[in-house]
Parts: sequence; structure tokens; C-alpha cells
Amino acid sequence: MAWSPIAMDADDEYWTPFYERFDFRPSVQHWPAISEPVPSVTVDLGPIFAARSQSEFDAGAAAVNRLALLAWVRVLEPDSSLVVLDWQHQTYRFWPHRFACQRDARWQTDVFPDGDYYIFLTDDMSTGTFGHPWEQTLCVFGEPLLSTLVPMLTGWLPVRRSNLP
Repeated sequence: MAWSPIAMDADDEYWTPFYERFDFRPSVQHWPAISEPVPSVTVDLGPIFAARSQSEFDAGAAAVNRLALLAWVRVLEPDSSLVVLDWQHQTYRFWPHRFACQRDARWQTDVFPDGDYYIFLTDDMSTGTFGHPWEQTLCVFGEPLLSTLVPMLTGWLPVRRSNLP
């Protein structure tokens, strides 16, 4: 199993440190919604949201998800898992290597933020992604994810912000 729900009465043990560490400020109007860590790069997903058709949008969103999965598989040990936070929804434990090996695997929460804040984090919260649906961005932070995922994304998507040392 690649996805395991975290009990709703236990998800505060992930949300509370996330709010504190990243100064999370949910808003549909004021951005960015987190204090983006050093190092991080925030990629502009606007070109995908501006797609000319639903199929073009779906292909772009799926590409972001697949590239993130590839990056996680490259940088994490095979038995490693992530915490996945979906604002106002179910929190999960996610094993990228297991997910990559499943045929017709279905994302429980996407990396691509098409409706809410979607956050994928290592347990120590030093590495991950923060998807912002209203700003239409994906913040990638922490090494080695930063040096793996950002080049794959910025080959076809622009950089919105860079917070490198």
C-alpha cells in the first residue's frame, strides 16, 4: 500500500509544526502563504492553468505529479515515506517507491495544486513541496529534492521566486 490515511485526531501533530515552521498563512488573496525556506525555488504553474483545453491542463498537471514522483524516488531510500497535508482534508503517509511500482496508481492527493494547498514533506519538514492553487505555484525546498526536481520543472515552467543562499 502506497497511501495510508492518518487519523484526523492525530493530524494536528503534523499541521501544528507545519504552521509554526513555515508561518503558514492561508489566503486566497495574500501570497506567498508560507515563509519560503532557504533553499527553495517557487515554480510558476500559470502556464498549465492557462491551458487552451482541458486535455492540455490535465497533461500539464499529470506531468508535474509524475516529475515529482520521479524526483522523490531518486532522492529517497526505498522504504522512506512522506507526510502529505491537504488543507481541510485527509492527511496521509505516502511511500513514493511503492506508488511508482503500482500499475494504474491513483493519487490520493496531487502534488499539483488544483483546488487546495497540497504539501508533501519529509518527517523532519526539511524537504518537500508546497502547492498553492490560488497563486498557481509550487515551492520546492530542501536538498536533494531542490537540485533534482527544479531542473525537471524549469525546463518548461518559469521560476516565480528563488530563495537560494
